[in-house]
Amino acid sequence: MKFARVAAILLALSLASPTSAFTTPAYRTQITATATGNNYRSYSTYLKESTVEEDNAEDTAVEEKTQEQQPAAAVVVESSIPPPTTKRTTTTKITADRIEKATKERPYPLFLAEKAASILPSFKSEEYYPTNTQKERIIVLGTGWGAASFLKSIDCNKYDVTVISPRNYFVFTPMLAGASVGTVEFRSITEPVREINSKVRYLEAAATEVDPKTNTLSCVSIVCEGNSCETEEFEINYDRLVFSVGAQTTTFGTPGVEEYCNYLKQVGDAQQIKNAIVNCFESAGLPDLTEEEKIKELSFVIIGAGPTGIEFAAELLDFIEENGARFYKELLPYVRIKIVEAAPSILRPFEDGMKEEAIRKLTRKIELEGVPTLQPLEILTNKLVSEVSGNYVYFKDGEKIPYGMSLWAAGIGQLPITTHLLDTLGETEQKDAQDFARGRLAVDPWLRVIGGDGKIFALGDCSCVSSAPMLPATAQVAAQQGEFLGDFLSKDYCIDAMDDKLLPPLGMNADQSKTLADKIASFAMGDDEIAPPFQYLDLGILAYTGKGSALAQVQIAPGGGMPGATENWDPVRLQIKGKLGFGLWRSIYLLKMTSPKNAVLVALDW
Repeated sequence: MKFARVAAILLALSLASPTSAFTTPAYRTQITATATGNNYRSYSTYLKESTVEEDNAEDTAVEEKTQEQQPAAAVVVESSIPPPTTKRTTTTKITADRIEKATKERPYPLFLAEKAASILPSFKSEEYYPTNTQKERIIVLGTGWGAASFLKSIDCNKYDVTVISPRNYFVFTPMLAGASVGTVEFRSITEPVREINSKVRYLEAAATEVDPKTNTLSCVSIVCEGNSCETEEFEINYDRLVFSVGAQTTTFGTPGVEEYCNYLKQVGDAQQIKNAIVNCFESAGLPDLTEEEKIKELSFVIIGAGPTGIEFAAELLDFIEENGARFYKELLPYVRIKIVEAAPSILRPFEDGMKEEAIRKLTRKIELEGVPTLQPLEILTNKLVSEVSGNYVYFKDGEKIPYGMSLWAAGIGQLPITTHLLDTLGETEQKDAQDFARGRLAVDPWLRVIGGDGKIFALGDCSCVSSAPMLPATAQVAAQQGEFLGDFLSKDYCIDAMDDKLLPPLGMNADQSKTLADKIASFAMGDDEIAPPFQYLDLGILAYTGKGSALAQVQIAPGGGMPGATENWDPVRLQIKGKLGFGLWRSIYLLKMTSPKNAVLVALDW
């Protein structure tokens, strides 16, 4: 009851907060930027002080006044939005303190209320976008978690949206491990882009270069006629670019990984692994093989003990226990599964008790009728891989182990197009931001790429919010960023750079209404004019550990200090494991499916 009262009070306060977030006309905006500093851990130091002065162009007295106050370096931006009917002059001073306050994490109870309010249905208005006005073109690169969430929330009545990707469908990547052993079908975890949003245009191509100066994108596509195929290059212009290409598996320069190891990032990877597992069992069943050769063929080495590696190992164990007993019973004593991890422990994001539970489930003994007791899985920690050959995995301590199939799940790195864009932005503030971003595209709190003049946005694994702690490269982060960006761009904010500075986005229309979630966010920020920045809501992490058991670590409340600082960072987490964790794991995955059709198909597969 007390919580309900507090929630009611907070809700009432948010409703009663001033609604003058859009009280300044945007017909003509004059912005003077006197920003200095390059500490990208604090956005306010990037913009030390900016003054926004707005006036109606028809008011000559105000025109003269602002010209007297305006330095020579001021930027004048003409908006395409019709001028307001009333003449009024307001001056908004954006100081470093105000920016720091606006970009500070919103209080957790209010943030939860804001997220809850965002679930309520909202109606996108076309009032300020007449049909004779040409829509801005948004190019979306990629069809991953961030892009899919963006396409669901963007207002296609306001923008002309084009998606460019070599893949014309979205993949529910957390279930690729299950698909690689046949637990679920591939069609159950994929969704065509055109079904996610029927109003977008899709081009099957791969982007190779981005030119921020000309707002041009270079692409290459494969065009096939009959049995012959050839590549075709083309260029396309954009008004806004949503850079959501994700990341690729990195090998850390380890020799032999690219040639001999499997990955688990795409549907094609899972299909290849599925075929490789069957081939290993069929090869081991051939006559005249020695016991040592059979063990070698049925040895599965998984390099990397994060969620991907652990979940694949769990699914492989289930396959051996269920399907292996039916089709390859005589070969099961030869099966070996080895999880190799360079760190001292597995599943680093989880608490110690959850890690121990995962180890217990994975290294369990398997009792099958007519088969000696099996304990096929072994976990090797503090093992650094030095090389992979066609038959062995070599370690830096001199040891080597034979294998029939190997999976590399040891980390991610940036795609060539991300590196190219970083090089292109090398002479901008992006260069200094790399001290923190470390190879990712540094973005401001509103996901605008630093140095991109407000025309380029980045989200997901290829980006790094420079004013916040480093976020994990997970589907959860990318999905929340995509939803935020789609909603943000669907509203009326001034988002372009002014005098080469990315100022905080301000409302562009005095008559634009605000949703309940926006009002709560403005109240939490203590600012009705600046757009609420992106804030990540950590919902927890999941991991399947096999045989109807899973780990669910749910964050109830954030800790103090910064993530990673163990002396201060102590979030309140709910730890659920076993059958209850398995039920939660399945329930959440079904709820996160992109469509009811996929949820039904996955449920039937299970």
